[in-house]
Amino acid sequence: MAIDKDNLEKALNSSTKKEEKNPAMPREMEIGFHQGALNTLFNERNEMIKIIQQIEGVMSAHIKRLEELGVKINFGKAEEKK
Repeated sequence: MAIDKDNLEKALNSSTKKEEKNPAMPREMEIGFHQGALNTLFNERNEMIKIIQQIEGVMSAHIKRLEELGVKINFGKAEEKK
């Protein structure tokens, strides 16, 4: 899904029904809306980072154990088929 950053105002003020017209959002309300959205997205990003760190830790433990068992792990770039 592509997000058109230049048309956020248009997206906020558009209506799903053609007959229904929403009045433009007051400036203070729009500022609050965007600040709230950024705050939520910031917190979600931080939680995603925590999840990725946990996954990396578990993967590292498996890799370490496989190496102890003599298995060589190669995570290099896959060769392109011609």
